[in-house]
Amino acid sequence: MRLADSLRAREPRASAHSIVLIMGVSTVVLALLTTFGPNSVSSATRAASWVGVAALVAATALCVLVPVERLDRAGAFVLIGVGGVLLTCVLDVLTDDPSAGAQAFLAFPVLWAASHLRWAAVALVTAAAVVGDGITQLVLQPLEPAAHDSLVVGTVLVVASVILTRAASVQDRLVSALQQQAHVDPLTGLVTRRVLDDALTGALERDPTGAGTALVLLDIDSFKQINDAHGHPVGDDALVHLSGLVRRQVRAGDAVVGRLGGDELALLLPGCTAATAARRAGELVETVRASPLPRADGGALPLSISVGVAHAPLHAASVRELYAAADAALYQAKRAGRDRVEVAVSPVPGPADELSRQRSAP
Repeated sequence: MRLADSLRAREPRASAHSIVLIMGVSTVVLALLTTFGPNSVSSATRAASWVGVAALVAATALCVLVPVERLDRAGAFVLIGVGGVLLTCVLDVLTDDPSAGAQAFLAFPVLWAASHLRWAAVALVTAAAVVGDGITQLVLQPLEPAAHDSLVVGTVLVVASVILTRAASVQDRLVSALQQQAHVDPLTGLVTRRVLDDALTGALERDPTGAGTALVLLDIDSFKQINDAHGHPVGDDALVHLSGLVRRQVRAGDAVVGRLGGDELALLLPGCTAATAARRAGELVETVRASPLPRADGGALPLSISVGVAHAPLHAASVRELYAAADAALYQAKRAGRDRVEVAVSPVPGPADELSRQRSAP
């Protein structure tokens, strides 16, 4: 059964690293208390404490040896938090220790959970700590001092848990925003070069259809003149307008559209032949030509694009070579008069390629 996401860790690897540190410190402290401190007063308390030490060592080994994603899926982290609470409460009862020092150990699982687990898991561990401490104090003390101590400790644990959980939520939102900025261009809404490179690498490695992979590079003709004559806001509008036209020309899941920088966009077409990519690039040129940019004053600014098309394995074999071939085709389109498509030139076979071709001929 799949554990609910709200009961899982925010970052499993970081959760495992910190809980290993906390359990290591707790193991050493508990061993010292068992050997020299109040937990050594009787054979029963010593036995219970050494069982606690063994449980901590086992849990630490579990977090070190088992993959963290597997632990997270199995709910091990929230169970470790609740287990830490139960262990503390049981040892307090067995050692007959209702002191603030004994209750302080409840802060370890609660603060760790609030720093690393999601909200439902934090609530579960914190509730277990508050309820467990209340029961422990009632067992060890008369009602009035038990209620007082439970109220004070419970309040501290809940407040600390809420503060850390809210801080973690803010941090998660900031990290998500940074990741979004790294993956999506804020002006056009297209993916960034990083995402495009990853997609291109995957397409070249897989190519399940055997049709190859096409890369189409395009930019706005005379973009600098548009900025100089109409201002950079109009240039930004032209980029947004072009991005929308390109996205409307492709089907969801059929292509990846990204912004490489400046006014240069890229269209990745996995499982696409060179001829099909050239045809689609030509359709895009015509679409842009027929779709001028609407102006705020009611007018329209004509736009055109130059496009370079390269194909793997026809024109290149690697990501770097494919970019270079498409870029060379794009600049050939510029030199040939703009508002057009150019397809990369197939590399001239070298001596080794020619020899291989001759050997494979019938």
